[in-house]
Amino acid sequence: MQHHDDSIAAFVDRARDNYAVLAVIVDGSVSSGTERPDSDVDLVLVLTEDAFAQAWQENRLSYVERDGITYEGGYYDIKVASVAYLRRAADHADDPMRASLLHARIAWSRLDDLADLVAAIPRLPEEVWERRMASFIAQVRLHGGYFLKQAVQLDNEFLLHHAAVHLVGAGGRALLALNRTLFQGQKYLDRTLARLERVPAGYADAAHAVLSTPSLQTGTAYRDLIENFAAWPITAEETLSTFVRDNELSWYTGRSPIEYA
Repeated sequence: MQHHDDSIAAFVDRARDNYAVLAVIVDGSVSSGTERPDSDVDLVLVLTEDAFAQAWQENRLSYVERDGITYEGGYYDIKVASVAYLRRAADHADDPMRASLLHARIAWSRLDDLADLVAAIPRLPEEVWERRMASFIAQVRLHGGYFLKQAVQLDNEFLLHHAAVHLVGAGGRALLALNRTLFQGQKYLDRTLARLERVPAGYADAAHAVLSTPSLQTGTAYRDLIENFAAWPITAEETLSTFVRDNELSWYTGRSPIEYA
């Protein structure tokens, strides 16, 4: 929308005069074309390494500004980065970070190769998707086939709801991996799954049943729906070790648990 474009132009005019700023990247709804008239403007401010280090030290990694906004109620939602930060993101970022740059556009830059670097961040190799399918279906099997059962047997309400939420989260992430689709965040999961092609019929109802009425019956129905939908790349014998590696041994592997990937 024109008022968003005008606000971005006003921000860039100010950024050009600050030699600690190397580039301004637009992401969020404005870059993806899903903005509303009152949407904020999401920006990534690429700083020099020294300026980024200072922002980190001062705990100013994300902040809001209104100076330059051309419409009532709007604001800039700013996150800071550096070239080294973006290069590391291409190798190690979690899905929400990668997904945030899926439709990003560079409003202004002093860097010649920034477009290629930004474009690399949302891409994942095929072997990563296969590994994710295995990891998430292992979680589906454990949360739906063990922890949920334990919760019922022990009359443990916390474990019951914990298993139900993690069961549906893992099932959704398994389907995202099957469809080679990044996880944008919890509040976007249902919306993303609803537009994908390779999702089992009745998925939304089965997920709702587990979350609204967690029980062995609803959990088993959901688990079986996911399990029988695809030829998942992990055997039953590999399930427990995969779950333990991805969850309980993060201290050893140095990787975050898979649900945070």
